[in-house]
Amino acid sequence: MPEGHTLHRLARQVTDVFGDQQVRVGSPQGRFAEAAAQLDGTEVRGAETWGKHLFIDVGGDRHIHVHLGLYGSFDVHDLVSDVPAPVGEVRLRLVRVDGKAYADLRGATICALVTTAERDAVVARIGPDPLRPDADPDRAWARISRSAAPIGTLLMDQSVVAGVGNVYRAELLFRHRIHPLRAGRTLRSGQWQAMWDDLVVLMAEGVRTGIIDTVRPEHEPEAMGRPPRDDDHGGEVYVYRRAGQPCHVCGRAVSTTVLGGRNLFWCSRCQPAFRSRSAR
Repeated sequence: MPEGHTLHRLARQVTDVFGDQQVRVGSPQGRFAEAAAQLDGTEVRGAETWGKHLFIDVGGDRHIHVHLGLYGSFDVHDLVSDVPAPVGEVRLRLVRVDGKAYADLRGATICALVTTAERDAVVARIGPDPLRPDADPDRAWARISRSAAPIGTLLMDQSVVAGVGNVYRAELLFRHRIHPLRAGRTLRSGQWQAMWDDLVVLMAEGVRTGIIDTVRPEHEPEAMGRPPRDDDHGGEVYVYRRAGQPCHVCGRAVSTTVLGGRNLFWCSRCQPAFRSRSAR
């Protein structure tokens, strides 16, 4: 599933390519056909993202709401010589009126025409997004500090924190030496603030580069004399999808299990199981 930085990059791309431009709107697959007919010939004002939800403002109190889910893709093509025939199950196609740009949405969990009030209702249900300047980390802390659920679960709960996916979860917890099964309510507020601040920086870098790269300079391949990571996700990471491989910091084999239907990765030495002082 694309993580929040991908959706923020997409919002920027949609705004840059289609913003303040008239578009032809179609639904070759047919599932968005009725709404597409209403929007055909409209002007795109821009796009915004909250977590993993993308909203394209098409004016008149209307927004195209997109959630890519696990398998969706939204491919934007600019400066093309011609617009090709749709390939595959294209649910939404935008074509700039000059014929020099188009975008195809496939496999999305959500593609719907919504009002501003409906958009705001979606936003109200999700947690703060580290990539938005208006985000309030205290909203997330209020949930985390009261919860007996593992922090590894809470970070993936979009109603707690918006935009964090499996990669950022694993890497953030490693960077802060926190075991993923540690109960949220056992964290200190300072620990959460440090994690939030780190997320803001890491995810902003993901928006800039398009990849998730989380290792510190001293653990880069050149610094350690090791081969670069060979993985289709790109970027250097500490534990994500490195089960059984040596930790870059301590050398112990990276552990893995399943939590909430998603693979979980951590280093049992760098991220020891939490024991309260009373238990000690």
